[in-house]
Amino acid sequence: MLEGVDIRRRTSLTALTSIPAGLALALTGVVPAQADDTAYVALGDSFSAGTGTRNSTDDCYRSPYGYPALIAGAQGLTLDYQACSGATTADVLANQVGSLGPDTGLVTMTIGGNDLGFADVITECAQPGWLSDCAGAIAGGRAILQNELPGRYDAVLGAIAAAAPAADVRIGGYPHLFNGEDCNAATFFSPEEMADLNAATDELDALVEQKTLGAGYTFVDPRDAFDGHAVCDDVEWVNGLSWPIVESFHPNRDGNIGYADEFWPGSGSAAAATVPADRTAQGVEASVRQEADAVLAMDLASPANLRAAQAAGISPDRITGLVEQLRSADTDVVAGALAELSALDEQHDQRVVAYRG
Repeated sequence: MLEGVDIRRRTSLTALTSIPAGLALALTGVVPAQADDTAYVALGDSFSAGTGTRNSTDDCYRSPYGYPALIAGAQGLTLDYQACSGATTADVLANQVGSLGPDTGLVTMTIGGNDLGFADVITECAQPGWLSDCAGAIAGGRAILQNELPGRYDAVLGAIAAAAPAADVRIGGYPHLFNGEDCNAATFFSPEEMADLNAATDELDALVEQKTLGAGYTFVDPRDAFDGHAVCDDVEWVNGLSWPIVESFHPNRDGNIGYADEFWPGSGSAAAATVPADRTAQGVEASVRQEADAVLAMDLASPANLRAAQAAGISPDRITGLVEQLRSADTDVVAGALAELSALDEQHDQRVVAYRG
């Protein structure tokens, strides 16, 4: 049996108030919705698709190690896996809610991050500080969060209620991705930027919780469980820069086990024995060459970016030289260039903090 399944149908019988409910239903032919306790539909975005577990099976990057698959396996449920990497609230309405029905017993979902431009914000903030407008990117997401996402969430939750009136609906928030340390050679997050990104996550989770509870559904908060398991923590539940790049900054296999335990206590732990270890040290983390390619894609030596470096007090000639070193066939030279770029970025961030202080 699904925990907390509500199989009551909210049917108005105001015209039959003088007739006992059972007789009224018999006379009208109305039968209360009955959920199939094993029918499970997973809606949502990449955090529900299992992106980050490095075992995607389709264009939506769904994974057998995503938390929905772990829950279904542990509880003996029949999973209809609709969650899709990149999905927004509009995508859930257009492409996913149609899979629900009166017999749906369980619905889980994470959604909202892509409405705020999750991937674009992370990409912007990952650039060196003299190039990026991380604060502006986060502010743009916050504007959508405050002005547009509340109505979008109402529409999604209303559609779920209409399509699956008897389902147990559990809506998840998002974990903090950062611990204040950037240990990846090809990303340039400052401590201030990471703190602001985590704060934006808190604001998104607060809205999701408010809307979820207001609809009478269960809110699943992963932040406490993920505490101590952010990018660069000793035991990461979230990938840093990874290959393929789409796996970056998403919960890994351990993170999805943790998510499963939050959505349905004990499910992740029960399924953990069936999840192979994620051998990140054996070739799936970005190599030095891949890290260099990621930085080269930032086009640091373009005329506009060199002007930005000069305006920030960084020698354009030094940037040009480091970019050339990133193209070297000698991985030691490449690693040295990455380290120097990180040092330049840290010095820039320190000057900015001192100026503001």
